[in-house]
Amino acid sequence: MNYRHAFHAGNHADVLKHAVLCRLLALLARKDKPFAYLDSHAGIGFYDLCGVQAGKTDEWREGIGRLWLRDDLPALLDDYRATIAALNPDGGLRYYPGSPEIARRLSRAQDRVLLNEKHPEDGRLLKDNMAGDRRVSVHLGEGWHLAKALLPVAEKRALLLIDPPFEQADELQRCTEALATAIARMRQTVVAIWYPIKDQRQLKRFYQEAQKSGAPKLLRAELWVHPTDNPAGLNGSGLLIANPPWPLEDELRELLPYLAERLAQSQGGWRLDWLIEEQAGG
Repeated sequence: MNYRHAFHAGNHADVLKHAVLCRLLALLARKDKPFAYLDSHAGIGFYDLCGVQAGKTDEWREGIGRLWLRDDLPALLDDYRATIAALNPDGGLRYYPGSPEIARRLSRAQDRVLLNEKHPEDGRLLKDNMAGDRRVSVHLGEGWHLAKALLPVAEKRALLLIDPPFEQADELQRCTEALATAIARMRQTVVAIWYPIKDQRQLKRFYQEAQKSGAPKLLRAELWVHPTDNPAGLNGSGLLIANPPWPLEDELRELLPYLAERLAQSQGGWRLDWLIEEQAGG
């Protein structure tokens, strides 16, 4: 699967990923103590939905395009919508934020935003798009090394997003390895891994390996727009979230049914459960 992001910006998978990312950032910001946001495969920061690449697929129309003008959005989506609106002051929908822009806008003066992008051209664009914000640093290197290179952080609190392009067959395995590394280096790190729902056999192995990561607790949140056994295409996507802050689980039980209903293309659905439940006294 090739997930070069400019072609897919704003699609149903982005809606899930970024809506949950907004909630994670908001919940971390409830405490005054600073946190660091780390992004292993950051992309370019934000995307032009009228650009050549996005225009070739128009996937955003079946994602954020379905939600943008609705007047019944749950309050849990307020930060998500406000971040998009800030890039579109005329009220239209042309520019869509990637995870770096969301983190930059929803983090606070005392927080840090540590971004990594391997692709040289995308890295240059990312630096340009993040220029002027001293809280943001951009690294140009292999994203799989980020946890080992930057954890633990001085802030004692961290959110790591792992969102690879899935161009290589071993990337689900590398996600679980990065999760294990992050937890080993800083046990309290909140780690969010985005993944496509496509090959159920590969996903079964992915879940099993994630359960061996050493994470104190691990929440699985999935959203699909087609039946999960559909042999072609991107049926949906999911997030594995280690150390999710309270009350994220309750929030997702409200949010996922809404998104499944609004974004379904042939058959929508959702799942929310624990791959690793917190041990009593843990």
